[in-house]
Amino acid sequence: MVKSDYLFTSESVSEGHPDKVSDRISDAVLDHFMTIDPINSRLGCETFCTTNRIIVGGEGRCVEPVIRNGEVDKDLIEDIARKCVKEIGYEQDGFHWKNNEVDVYLHAQSADIAQGVDAAGNKDEGAGDQGIMFGYACTETDELMPAPIHYSHAILRSLAEARHSGAEPGLEPDSKSQVTLLYSGGKPVKATSVVVSTQHAENLSQDEVREIVRPHVLNVLPKGWMCDEEEFYVNPTGRFVIGGPDGDVGLTGRKIIVDTYGGAAPHGGGAFSGKDPSKVDRSAAYGARYLAKNVVAAGLADKCVIQVAYAIGVSKPLSVYIDTQGTGKVEEEKLSSVLQEMVDLSPRGIREHLELNKPIYARTAAYGHFGRAPEEDGGFSWERTDLVNDLKSAF
Repeated sequence: MVKSDYLFTSESVSEGHPDKVSDRISDAVLDHFMTIDPINSRLGCETFCTTNRIIVGGEGRCVEPVIRNGEVDKDLIEDIARKCVKEIGYEQDGFHWKNNEVDVYLHAQSADIAQGVDAAGNKDEGAGDQGIMFGYACTETDELMPAPIHYSHAILRSLAEARHSGAEPGLEPDSKSQVTLLYSGGKPVKATSVVVSTQHAENLSQDEVREIVRPHVLNVLPKGWMCDEEEFYVNPTGRFVIGGPDGDVGLTGRKIIVDTYGGAAPHGGGAFSGKDPSKVDRSAAYGARYLAKNVVAAGLADKCVIQVAYAIGVSKPLSVYIDTQGTGKVEEEKLSSVLQEMVDLSPRGIREHLELNKPIYARTAAYGHFGRAPEEDGGFSWERTDLVNDLKSAF
């Protein structure tokens, strides 16, 4: 039996969270590869950051001068890392864009992996790894995203915009949010609790930070949705001055639920950041979201989960599974068949259909990969709803 009345919680973390600093650097390196060599670039880039130290490692392929004779231009990668930290806003004693030590351990891609993934002769481009990927959409918000993660992201984006503009100079880059919503009849109706922890200047008290945060929550939540005052938690430990990589270690790919649907839908386990679109962990998850969103936007279901599965080096997906969770208006088996006729779900097919060989990735590193507006330069192309008319006609 499907529950209709319940509480559900999702969290988000800001661009200054240690893990998100790492994601941003890894994706900025990818953007540079895509700028220099959009078709042939390959990258699997991981970043580690802690007090005044950044380590960038992994494997990749790109034309000279980025990679020459198997050696990566380490000065270039260091410059990219420092620029990311500066743009986020870290100029603190324990983590400063200018003073950090940056070590680079990127090397050329394994020939064995390249052989399995690259197209050759009659062989199509294969998946960069095995795995399962999920896409999801629902009618809870205009963006067709689950409401708890949508509002969690929006609160932190609002705070970050105020910090970057100078409107709130007492805010620092590291922050987290958590929103719990009450569902009645299967639909979200109000917040029962809101938690926001934000790094702040040393001279601000907990009450002062609370009042800085309050209007950003009120402006994001729908009118009348604000929780009771005793369930509004701001910096519940009382103080958050030391933060970011100085307060906690950061690693690429550690916020996969924040990056996707806030726990409202399944996750295959693969992270996104630092991976080029030949790696289906990323591209197939984007493709599955694209299909699920178009299904819901076309009115064929109120909720749609899509799972795709791949084997390394094999172009054709091993399976495509669709679950409309009892909200579907059409037969799921036929829906799966129609979607696969409309969009080639091979790694090459997804990459070409969504035009993923572009420097569009650093912007995805914080505030979610989904529920964002498609951009003119191809960013967030997987959020387009250009299949809606064809889907309506098919049914």
